[in-house]
Amino acid sequence: MKRSRKPQVQSVTAARTGRSDDISNRTRRYLISMGIRTACFVGAVLVHGPLRWILVVCALVLPYIAVVMANAGHESERGQGATAVLPDAGTALGPAGSGPRPDSTP
Repeated sequence: MKRSRKPQVQSVTAARTGRSDDISNRTRRYLISMGIRTACFVGAVLVHGPLRWILVVCALVLPYIAVVMANAGHESERGQGATAVLPDAGTALGPAGSGPRPDSTP
Protein backbone atom coordinates (compact mmCIF):
# COMPACT_ATOMS: atom_id res chain seq x y z
CA MET A 1 0.00 0.00 0.00
CA LYS A 2 1.55 3.21 -1.14
CA ARG A 3 0.25 6.47 0.13
CA SER A 4 -0.13 9.09 -2.51
CA ARG A 5 1.88 12.17 -1.69
CA LYS A 6 0.16 15.45 -2.40
CA PRO A 7 2.37 18.15 -3.92
CA GLN A 8 3.04 21.17 -1.77
CA VAL A 9 1.07 24.17 -2.98
CA GLN A 10 2.51 27.66 -2.54
CA SER A 11 0.28 30.49 -1.42
CA VAL A 12 0.36 33.85 -3.16
CA THR A 13 0.40 35.55 0.24
CA ALA A 14 3.80 33.97 0.92
CA ALA A 15 5.38 36.04 -1.86
CA ARG A 16 7.56 39.02 -1.01
CA THR A 17 6.43 42.57 -1.61
CA GLY A 18 7.27 44.16 -4.94
CA ARG A 19 10.47 46.08 -5.50
CA SER A 20 8.67 49.41 -6.02
CA ASP A 21 6.73 48.96 -2.77
CA ASP A 22 9.97 48.17 -0.96
CA ILE A 23 11.68 51.29 -2.33
CA SER A 24 8.74 53.53 -1.42
CA ASN A 25 8.70 52.11 2.13
CA ARG A 26 12.45 52.72 2.49
CA THR A 27 12.08 56.27 1.17
CA ARG A 28 9.22 56.99 3.58
CA ARG A 29 11.23 55.70 6.58
CA TYR A 30 14.24 57.78 5.57
CA LEU A 31 12.21 60.97 5.08
CA ILE A 32 10.49 60.54 8.44
CA SER A 33 13.88 60.15 10.14
CA MET A 34 15.24 63.22 8.37
CA GLY A 35 12.13 65.18 9.42
CA ILE A 36 12.79 64.24 13.03
CA ARG A 37 16.44 65.27 12.57
CA THR A 38 15.37 68.67 11.22
CA ALA A 39 13.05 69.12 14.21
CA CYS A 40 16.00 68.31 16.52
CA PHE A 41 18.13 71.00 14.86
CA VAL A 42 15.34 73.58 15.12
CA GLY A 43 14.71 72.59 18.73
CA ALA A 44 18.41 72.89 19.53
CA VAL A 45 18.37 76.47 18.25
CA LEU A 46 15.25 77.41 20.20
CA VAL A 47 15.92 75.83 23.62
CA HIS A 48 18.68 76.37 26.16
CA GLY A 49 20.34 74.16 28.74
CA PRO A 50 20.97 70.42 28.70
CA LEU A 51 18.02 69.76 26.36
CA ARG A 52 19.88 71.65 23.63
CA TRP A 53 22.79 69.20 23.77
CA ILE A 54 20.49 66.19 23.78
CA LEU A 55 18.82 67.52 20.63
CA VAL A 56 22.20 68.18 18.99
CA VAL A 57 23.34 64.62 19.73
CA CYS A 58 20.07 63.25 18.33
CA ALA A 59 20.49 65.37 15.20
CA LEU A 60 24.01 63.99 14.72
CA VAL A 61 23.11 60.33 15.34
CA LEU A 62 19.86 60.19 13.36
CA PRO A 63 21.45 60.14 9.87
CA TYR A 64 23.25 56.90 10.69
CA ILE A 65 20.08 55.34 12.07
CA ALA A 66 18.08 56.57 9.06
CA VAL A 67 20.51 55.03 6.57
CA VAL A 68 20.58 51.70 8.42
CA MET A 69 16.77 51.64 8.54
CA ALA A 70 16.49 52.60 4.88
CA ASN A 71 18.87 49.84 3.85
CA ALA A 72 16.95 47.24 5.85
CA GLY A 73 14.50 46.49 3.06
CA HIS A 74 14.14 43.00 1.69
CA GLU A 75 17.00 41.78 3.84
CA SER A 76 14.72 41.72 6.87
CA GLU A 77 12.22 39.61 4.94
CA ARG A 78 14.73 37.04 3.73
CA GLY A 79 13.52 33.51 4.25
CA GLN A 80 9.84 34.42 4.20
CA GLY A 81 9.30 34.27 0.45
CA ALA A 82 7.98 31.39 -1.58
CA THR A 83 10.32 28.45 -1.97
CA ALA A 84 10.76 26.32 -5.05
CA VAL A 85 9.33 22.82 -4.96
CA LEU A 86 11.89 20.45 -6.44
CA PRO A 87 11.12 16.91 -7.57
CA ASP A 88 12.55 14.00 -5.64
CA ALA A 89 16.07 13.16 -6.83
CA GLY A 90 15.21 9.49 -7.33
CA THR A 91 12.21 10.29 -9.51
CA ALA A 92 13.96 12.87 -11.68
CA LEU A 93 17.18 10.93 -12.23
CA GLY A 94 15.91 7.36 -12.23
CA PRO A 95 16.87 4.63 -9.77
CA ALA A 96 19.90 5.16 -7.61
CA GLY A 97 23.15 4.04 -9.18
CA SER A 98 21.82 4.03 -12.75
CA GLY A 99 23.79 7.03 -13.93
CA PRO A 100 27.53 7.70 -14.16
CA ARG A 101 29.29 8.81 -11.06
CA PRO A 102 30.48 12.48 -11.06
CA ASP A 103 34.09 11.48 -10.42
CA SER A 104 34.27 8.82 -13.14
CA THR A 105 35.83 9.60 -16.52
CA PRO A 106 34.13 8.51 -19.78
